[in-house]
Amino acid sequence: MKGRNMTRWRDPAKDPRQEPKSNLITAEGAARLRGILDHLTRVKRPALSTKVGEAAAQGDRSENADYTYNKKELGRVLGRIRYLTKRLDELQVVDRLPADTDKVFFGAFVELEDEHGETLSLRIVGHDETDTQKRWISVDAPLARALLGKAVDDDVTVAAPGGEQYYVVTDIRYAPIA
Repeated sequence: MKGRNMTRWRDPAKDPRQEPKSNLITAEGAARLRGILDHLTRVKRPALSTKVGEAAAQGDRSENADYTYNKKELGRVLGRIRYLTKRLDELQVVDRLPADTDKVFFGAFVELEDEHGETLSLRIVGHDETDTQKRWISVDAPLARALLGKAVDDDVTVAAPGGEQYYVVTDIRYAPIA
């Protein structure tokens, strides 16, 4: 058993969460992850190490809540640093525009229109930079997979939990590469 909070058993062969994730990331996403890693290693970890040392110097550690909390927080920060270091080594930074900018590829800003005339704007990004509030979806998401390679005025059909959804691609844009 892998997860501590496992609610029910899932067949690993059929579980979509077990599918391999792509290792693509935009240049700005990679820069953001490097910034987080830098902040954790240069600011957060030394500050927590100092707090743990000061709390340990106060004496009995078994009843010292400050020591216990900061020690746990330091463990979380060290785990995050290890994860980001490993993940940044695995990632492939996409720092150029595709050859055909008239079609949907990684990094595209896409506008869709559903059958009711409502528009949906989204961006296709890497797994590590998805953001629901900005409407940035992972390249591994079913909607993104259905959109890849489509051009303006192409129809897109996506299997959703509530049934199939139909969209028409109305606009494709790419952010300029700095």
